[in-house]
Amino acid sequence: MTEKIKKILIANRGEIAVRIIRACRDLGIESAAVYSECDKTAYHVRMADEAYYIGPSPSTESYLVHERIIETARKCKADAVHPGYGFLAENPSFAEKCLEAGIIFIGPKPETIRLLGDKLLARDTALKAGLPVVPGRDIGGLDIASALAAATDIGFPVLVKAAGGGGGKGMRVVTSEDLFAESLKSAANEAASAFGDSRVFLEKYLPRPRHIEIQILADTHGNCIYLGERECSIQRRHQKVIEESPSPVVTEALREQMGRAAVSIARSAGYVGAGTVEFLVDHDLSFYFLEVNTRLQVEHPVTEMVTGLDLVKEQVFIAEGAPLKYIQEDIKLLGHAIECRIYAEKPEEGFVPSTGTLTHYRIPAGPGVRVDSGVLLNSQIPIFYDPMIAKLIVWGKDRRETIDRTRRALQEYRVGGVDSTIGFHLTIMDNEKFIRGDLSTRFLEEEYPDNDYHRLDGEVLEKAAIAVALDSFINERKIILSQTSSHNRPACGWVTYHRKNSLRQFRGSR
Repeated sequence: MTEKIKKILIANRGEIAVRIIRACRDLGIESAAVYSECDKTAYHVRMADEAYYIGPSPSTESYLVHERIIETARKCKADAVHPGYGFLAENPSFAEKCLEAGIIFIGPKPETIRLLGDKLLARDTALKAGLPVVPGRDIGGLDIASALAAATDIGFPVLVKAAGGGGGKGMRVVTSEDLFAESLKSAANEAASAFGDSRVFLEKYLPRPRHIEIQILADTHGNCIYLGERECSIQRRHQKVIEESPSPVVTEALREQMGRAAVSIARSAGYVGAGTVEFLVDHDLSFYFLEVNTRLQVEHPVTEMVTGLDLVKEQVFIAEGAPLKYIQEDIKLLGHAIECRIYAEKPEEGFVPSTGTLTHYRIPAGPGVRVDSGVLLNSQIPIFYDPMIAKLIVWGKDRRETIDRTRRALQEYRVGGVDSTIGFHLTIMDNEKFIRGDLSTRFLEEEYPDNDYHRLDGEVLEKAAIAVALDSFINERKIILSQTSSHNRPACGWVTYHRKNSLRQFRGSR
């Protein structure tokens, strides 16, 4: 039975909120935005049909307050809540509260989020579903000596990982026994601070894997399909910065293997909605289950570009109870797509945020270029949230054309008032190993160990060109003025014209 959604409250901000608003508009669904104090003039607030204040700027007092979001959804009579990504997107308690309030949560069931959000439970689910996993061990309740024995049994280097969260928090690579105890304590403390859960576990560390993920869609009727893969190996501190689809290394046979594996764990977990199953792929193309993201991914547009599907609209259809319109054989990958995350950051200083006002902002355009932006000219990049400005997504008939178009689009991009990662992305587009598709999760640290991403972005090049032209003009003018005395200097054309015109008028009046 389907239930048509008439209004969606978007429990998020920035570019993903704008992205969801556009999908709502395409579907004829009303959109309601929420905003904090510093977001009161934000782009997503201006775009939405309605907007509601939910609290002070810190996310803990606004975007993360369950009761305030649900109260607002009731107030505006929204049928559903779309959480986007981040904030409350993978919070099972929030999903439960939405359902208890009679509001559709556009995402998986709370019990699925809970199951797959816990990395230990997700790992067990993957094993039961027959997926290959990286050798590892749960060390919950073990003392340091026993945990060290487990690490030794797995073999160094090992990865200490938080059980209750991701994003690189609560994660440490341990290369030897003498560093183990300190790394274990540090990871557990960070996990407790970030997720309120100090549990950690061990995995064998793969030195140069690729990070490849499979996009899935599953409906309430038992149908589940995969939409190809995304290569997400270009990362910094375990955070993705460039993604592409398809992967330059994945064959048709490997795509089918990984896709079937992703569908298998989704079925085992009773998955409903859009989601992503992430894998590590070794040098011999062996793949291992990593985790499941029970939400829309930041990088979902590259999948949209090569499949022609609108994943936000598909989420809405699934939430309404409609069956998938596609079977696996309908999914074809056409061309190639690359996404560059444009952040207000300083790459040469370790990607520290650069906050402030956008005093200049011009996005690129042209064939194959899409920009999902959450800002406008004079928008603020506040200190309270992720400093993403926009996502540049580029499509081409093959990977080489896509790289060339991405380079051109980056050169057209103009961002002023804050530092940006445009120059960093241009550097990567010129990197020979990247062009060859020779990638791993250690790409950035191996290629740029000193954060040397020196590449002038479009704004800097434009300012430099203007400065050179102006300097040249001034110097030439000085030479002309020095060579021409005041009594024999020829009058300019404008002065000569008006002198003659005045003389004609004088003669005509006589």
